[in-house]
Amino acid sequence: MDFSYSEEQQAIFDLAARILKEGSPADRLLALERADGPRFDRDLWAKLGEAGLLAIGVPEAYDGGGLGFLELAGVIEHVGRTTAAVPYLETTVLGGLPIAEFGSEAQKKAILPELAAGARIVTAALVEPEAEVEAPTATAVGDAGGWRLDGVKSFVPAAAIADQILVSAMTDRGPAVFLVDREAAGVSLEPLSTTSRTPESRLTLAGVKLGTEALLGRLGQGREIIEWIDLRANAALCSLMLGCCEAALEQTAEYSKTRKQFDQPIAMFQSVAHRQADAYIDTQTVRLSALEVAWRIAVGRDARAEVAIAKHLASEAGFHVTRAAQHIHGGIGVDREYQVHRYYVYARQIELMLGGSSHHLRRLGQLIADDAA
Repeated sequence: MDFSYSEEQQAIFDLAARILKEGSPADRLLALERADGPRFDRDLWAKLGEAGLLAIGVPEAYDGGGLGFLELAGVIEHVGRTTAAVPYLETTVLGGLPIAEFGSEAQKKAILPELAAGARIVTAALVEPEAEVEAPTATAVGDAGGWRLDGVKSFVPAAAIADQILVSAMTDRGPAVFLVDREAAGVSLEPLSTTSRTPESRLTLAGVKLGTEALLGRLGQGREIIEWIDLRANAALCSLMLGCCEAALEQTAEYSKTRKQFDQPIAMFQSVAHRQADAYIDTQTVRLSALEVAWRIAVGRDARAEVAIAKHLASEAGFHVTRAAQHIHGGIGVDREYQVHRYYVYARQIELMLGGSSHHLRRLGQLIADDAA
């Protein structure tokens, strides 16, 4: 069997790698992190739109590329390699994919062409302080032929720069997902400090009034939509972690060949070599599991158990690989202005987004128990 990418897929990934690498040099990232406002590179975002890389998962009928999740995952891997200051995963996976899958014709026409061109940023607010993703405590109550939303959402990625946010809320017929404009009356955002400095916010909904057209999918379909988004978001996070681990390992390997102690490159020391070998094995574990779940989703196979396994492995291995990279670099590895430290804090944030290792082990255990029952 041939597990290699097609020529078209490889061309997409090579283009993404070039644009993201050229657009994310260390001095550029540092300048963005020191500037006021969210960590967001508008120029790089525009280049991704011009290159058609934001249109990959958008159907052709809405000015998109009509490609699948495997291609999106490949680009997301390169976002992880560069820690680029762009909301690629948020817009394409959290926003674009569910709108393309469950949105009405009017929603698709209004949002997807602009998303594909880089003119619109969309994200999703699924996490709450004390609730499972599938059972939100934010409420949506019927109000004068529309809806009124109240509640709080935590750790909403890219909310500060998004045009629209997919918000989960509980109705009298179960969970539902709504399209909410960031500037809508009753919507307030509180910026949160994150380890990687990527923008996240606490979203408060205070009597936000929406029309019936704001509902995504059908009433009563909300749990399905939430689980659909959560599955793909966690799979995408595995690809993001893969890129982060690969880049950290490559930079560490180069450093260990040039950094000398006792007139010898530290790569010659057995303890350093063994630790890098372990990091390589961990990275390959992330690669194989991330590719498996991306492929299963792309071809329409059940990937729930595999995603739980992959996110568990990515969470554990991402920490080990990036910590090893820091330690081998010594003092410079903890310098916040040095890329290796950026990989470490980036990996820690990816690990905890939508649940860390323990969360996904519990989810896997529940799947096994349900199957046995």
